[in-house]
Amino acid sequence: MQASPNSLSSHHVAVIGAGAAGLVAARELHREGHKVVVFEKDDQVGGLWMYDPRVEPDPLGLDLTRPVVHSSLYESLRTNLPRETMGFMDYPFVTREGEGRDPRRFPGHREVLMYLQDYAREFGIEEMVRFGCEVVNVEMIDSGKWKVKSKRKRLDDNDRGDDFADHEDFDAVVVCVGHYTQPRIAEIPGINLWPGKQIHSHNYRIPEPFRDQIIILIGASASAADISVEIAGLAKEVHIARRSAVDDDTYEKKPGYDNIWLHSTIERACEDGTVIFRDGSVILADVILHCTGYKYGFPFLKTDGIVTVDDNRVGPLYKHVFPPILAPWLSFVGIPYWTFPFPTFEVQSKWIAGVLSGRIALPSQEDMVEDVKIYYSELEASGVPKHHTHNLAHSTNDYNMWLASQCQCSCFEEWRIEMSHEILKNWRARPNMYRDEWDDDHLILQAQEDFNRRISNKASNGHI
Repeated sequence: MQASPNSLSSHHVAVIGAGAAGLVAARELHREGHKVVVFEKDDQVGGLWMYDPRVEPDPLGLDLTRPVVHSSLYESLRTNLPRETMGFMDYPFVTREGEGRDPRRFPGHREVLMYLQDYAREFGIEEMVRFGCEVVNVEMIDSGKWKVKSKRKRLDDNDRGDDFADHEDFDAVVVCVGHYTQPRIAEIPGINLWPGKQIHSHNYRIPEPFRDQIIILIGASASAADISVEIAGLAKEVHIARRSAVDDDTYEKKPGYDNIWLHSTIERACEDGTVIFRDGSVILADVILHCTGYKYGFPFLKTDGIVTVDDNRVGPLYKHVFPPILAPWLSFVGIPYWTFPFPTFEVQSKWIAGVLSGRIALPSQEDMVEDVKIYYSELEASGVPKHHTHNLAHSTNDYNMWLASQCQCSCFEEWRIEMSHEILKNWRARPNMYRDEWDDDHLILQAQEDFNRRISNKASNGHI
């Protein structure tokens, strides 16, 4: 349902985080006529795409009082999506000339950061950002507004860098803090007595610390595959334990490698330093590296239990965005995964901005609650674990199309959808070379033609 332009409302909105999700949320909210303040605890935009060579003192990230390093990037990381599908839909991720630019189709992390910085400058988003400003508390007050308490680092040389707190009231809050900072750790029987070292991939940066060691790596994600191959160049042996291994008797060398073995899951760890797999093999290992994903967490958000994180399910959320009871005044961008990240952030942000202005109507609170219940019931009936609630691997196209229909904006292009299928197929066929060899040049051409039309139309219509 669309409202008439004369009845649209403008609101004072806080956006928490200036990564990719926060930047596009700020842009779409501003375009809709809202007054936007973006809170960012670091001194630049980019979020997790800001590489930080530091690691945390707790290699597993279990100590909640530890100093947190936000980024989980490792030094050699390249995107596992091509530029064409990764970039925002109305600001293509095209190659650019300049010092330090990476022209590859699957570029390194620095190129993504530079793209986000370009985006922020292009649309004046940095002017909306309060840098060095960490949100420590968000809660609704009696007036129905949201009080945002932030801790700001004094930047003047004369004040010795002391922190000071600030409070401000907002009509609405959009949470864009990502979910790649709080590690999920595999549960291994006997691990408390195992004498070796454990680390989560959140604290992996370079392979040198693993030289000449025997490593057990847990995980089957794209980053797990990359890290295992990189470490194998220096390690004595790498043994990969995969929960997704169908056959519990799996124990074989990874094709093309002499020192990487594939196993089923771990059965238990032992006090003598060995690790026993369900396939029956026993490995005396130096390190267990957990490439096991991350937990959602919003320690600053106080909702009296209305929004919770239960076994990595953030809920209840209508379409992964709005808590029905608090909608539309509280929303989340970037909760789903296994989707097109930046374009999905974009349509989520368009939806939120339009709902807040009154241009787009949400269903009733009761209907949203019922929709969430039905969604949870369908997941359960399909055997999907609760911690995969936000995994859109099999529904990402339907989800994005639905969001686009709510916003009455351009749907996801056919080439983008087809390209995602081709990339997955190529990854399976060429797991080590898919970033540098491909067979979808015809789709690249379609994307480039589409990008050129958009750039031309934008130039003829003036800045949007």
